[in-house]
Amino acid sequence: MTLPALSVAEQLAAAFARVPAPLPAAVAATCDALLVDVAGLCVAARGRDYVQAAVRASAEPGPCTLIGHAGGFAIATAALCNGIAAHGEDYDDTFEGGPVHAGAVIVPAILATAERHGLSGSDLGRGIAVGCELMCRLCLVAPKRVHDAGFHPTAVFGALGAAAGVASALRLDERQWVHALGIAGSMASGIIEYLAEGTWTKRMHPGWAAQAGYRAARMAQAGFVGPRTVLEGEHGLFHAFARCDDGDFGAMLDGAGSTWLAADIAFKPYACGTMAHPYIDCARSLVAGGLAPARIVSIECRTAEGIVHRLWEPLAAKQNPPNGYAAKFSIPYAIAVGMLHGDAGLGEYEESIVHDPSVRALAGKVRYLVDSDNPYPRRFTGHVRVTLDSGEVREASQGHFRGGREEPMSDQALETKFLANCGYGGWTVDRAHQALHALRALCSARTIELGSLRS
Repeated sequence: MTLPALSVAEQLAAAFARVPAPLPAAVAATCDALLVDVAGLCVAARGRDYVQAAVRASAEPGPCTLIGHAGGFAIATAALCNGIAAHGEDYDDTFEGGPVHAGAVIVPAILATAERHGLSGSDLGRGIAVGCELMCRLCLVAPKRVHDAGFHPTAVFGALGAAAGVASALRLDERQWVHALGIAGSMASGIIEYLAEGTWTKRMHPGWAAQAGYRAARMAQAGFVGPRTVLEGEHGLFHAFARCDDGDFGAMLDGAGSTWLAADIAFKPYACGTMAHPYIDCARSLVAGGLAPARIVSIECRTAEGIVHRLWEPLAAKQNPPNGYAAKFSIPYAIAVGMLHGDAGLGEYEESIVHDPSVRALAGKVRYLVDSDNPYPRRFTGHVRVTLDSGEVREASQGHFRGGREEPMSDQALETKFLANCGYGGWTVDRAHQALHALRALCSARTIELGSLRS
C-alpha cells in the first residue's frame, strides 16, 4: 500500500489542533450542557456497586476530582471512574448518526486534564468540543460496521476522541496531535459481549477510553511517535474494528473545523439504550390516548435491522431480562415498563420493577419485524402496533429521537434531570444547586476548580 502524502489524521489536526476562541455559540452551549449532564449522572451513580468496585480497584491519591466523592485522586482514577459513573446507568448523551456517548468519555478526560495541569475554562471548552466532535465524525466513516464486528463504538472511537480532546486542551502542535491519535489507536478496545448476561463491562468503556486518551496525548507531548495513518492504514483502526477497507473518510472530513456535528448531540430523557427511546414514547402515547395495557393481546414493532442483535435478540431473553442492566438493552422491556409505569427513568430499572410479573408478562407479548426502509443510524425511530382483546388495532409511530436535533431537550429539562439525578445520588437540593452554579461557570473560569463537586 502506498502511503498518502497527507494522512486523514494530519487533515484532522489541521482542522482541530488550533481551534480559535471563542467556540461557536451552539458548540459552547453543548459543552456547558454536557458538563451539567455528566456531573449529575456521576452523582446519581456514586453509590452504585460497580462504581464502588472501580474506585476500590483504582483509587490513588492526586489532585483530581471524583465527582460526588471526597478527597483528591490521580488523573487516571478520576478519568476512569468518572467515565464509568457517567455511562453506568445508560442515561448519558448520544449522537444520532452513531450512536456514541461522547460526553461520558470526553468530559471526564478533559476535566481531569484541566485539574491536573491548571488549565483555563477556555482550554476546558476547547478540549470538550474537539474530543466530542472527533467522536461524532468517526461515526460517519463506516456506519454500523463497528457494532456489527462486535465492538462498542463509544469505546473504540472514545480513545481517539479523548486523545484529540486532551491534545487540544493542552495545545499540542499538529505533529504531536497526530501522534496522539496514532498512539490512541493501539489503546482502543471494547467488545459488546456484556449483552449476553447484562454484565458490567460496557459501563467501563468510556472511563477506559478517557484515561487511555489522556495517556496517549501525554506520550505524544513527550515525543512518543504513533502512526499517522492510524485511521485509513492497511492495518488501521477501521480495518481492525470495522472489518472495513473502504471507509468514507470524505464524509468525516467534510466541513471539519467549520461545521460542528457535536452541536447536535442529544440528551436522554430515559435511562436506557438510545434506540429504545422512540418506542417508549410511542408506548406512553398509546396509554395516554386511553389504551388499557390489561387488554393487550399482542404488540408488533417495526425496527431497524442494525439494532436487532443488541436490543431485540435473543427475543426470549429480551422479554425476560436477567437483571436491571440487561433490561436497559431490551426494547420489549422498555415498551412494557413505559406502558405500565409511564416512564423509564432510573427507578424503572431497579430490580424489583424488572422482575415484576406484570411487566414481564407484557414484555412477553412484544414482537418485531425488520423494516428495510428504516433510516437508522441517521435517525432513531419507533413504531408500536397493539392488538387488543376486542380485535381492535392501535398504532403509534415516532420518526425522531426526543432530546435530539429535531426535538432538543430544553435548558429547564436538563436542569430538572440534573437535580433529579443528584437527589437520586443522595445530595440535597441546595447542594445540587450549588454544584449547578459552579458547573455553569466552568468554561469561563480562569482556572478549573472542582471543589463544589466533591462530597
